[in-house]
Parts: sequence; structure tokens; C-alpha cells
Amino acid sequence: MSRSVIQEKVAKLLSRQNGKPVLRPIKPLALKNEVASRRLKKGEATCVTEMSLLLACWKQNDFNNSVCSKEVSVFYRCVEKAQNMAKGKQGTQGRLLPKEANTLLKRFPNLSSEI
Repeated sequence: MSRSVIQEKVAKLLSRQNGKPVLRPIKPLALKNEVASRRLKKGEATCVTEMSLLLACWKQNDFNNSVCSKEVSVFYRCVEKAQNMAKGKQGTQGRLLPKEANTLLKRFPNLSSEI
């Protein structure tokens, strides 16, 4: 309901009934045919505590793998779980990469005139 009120106010400000329109756009009101190429944000570091426990165990035992086998296995399990989570998140976000979006916008360009 409030959206229609806002649209009415914008239409009133843009109308030419009372002379010049109050709002005059600086740039044309049309979408560009490309998007900015931005990198995706990196996620948080995973398995940091497991890795620090493993390194502490190695330091205490002169880097002997046989003594720290429990910590090694816990760290590898954590890394495997994190990789599986990352694979699961990749395809399910529903967002296009900027390169893919630009390819689609080149195939199907926007109208060149104003809306």
C-alpha cells in the first residue's frame, strides 16, 4: 500500500502538468548492459582451532606424527567437512557471477531508451 503512495508521489514530481518536472534525472533511466566485475567475498578460515592443537602437539613431541595421530585425524576430518560444506554452497546461492551476467546481457541487451 505504501509503495503505491510512493509511486504516486514520484509520478507527481516527474509530471509536466505544473511546468517543468521537479526531478530531472542526470543520467538516462535505463539499465546498463554490463555489471561491475567484483570478486566474491572469501569465507571465514575454518579448522583454525584444530590446526593450532595439531601444531601444539607436534611442538611438544618434536614433530612426531605417531604421537599426534589423534589430532591429525581430527584436523583432516574438519578439513573434509569444510570442503563438503563449500561444495554445497557453491551452486545453491542462485547468483550469477559477473562474467556470466555480462555474457547474458550481451546476448539479451536492455532497451536503449528510457523507461
